[in-house]
Amino acid sequence: MIAKNKKKQNESKQAIFFSALLGIMLFMVVGYLVVSNLKINARRTELNSQLIKLKVELNALEVKKVQLQAQVSEAADDEYLEKEARDTFNLKKPGEEVVIILPAENNESSQKKESFFQKIIDKIKFW
Repeated sequence: MIAKNKKKQNESKQAIFFSALLGIMLFMVVGYLVVSNLKINARRTELNSQLIKLKVELNALEVKKVQLQAQVSEAADDEYLEKEARDTFNLKKPGEEVVIILPAENNESSQKKESFFQKIIDKIKFW
């Protein structure tokens, strides 16, 4: 009977040990899954913000593409080419005369520059 009690005690100790071991392993697996889930959520948030930035950039590039296509179609127009040739290269059609308007001269630069001493003498004169 004592042997049976010891055997039952050993079996109950083993059952407790394996139950505790199983509980610890289960806790570790659940902890690992929670940490993995947190990392995945952080990565998802990062990727969503990147996606939003890329969509904004894509929209900006599409607008620029439309503008460039409009410029290309405008550049193919004969009137535009003629205007650019006149403005850039000062070209003219046969029989036309080119008139260039020069900027106005500065009056201050054309005046005589007085010396330092001449200015002092002019201020001292009373008559």
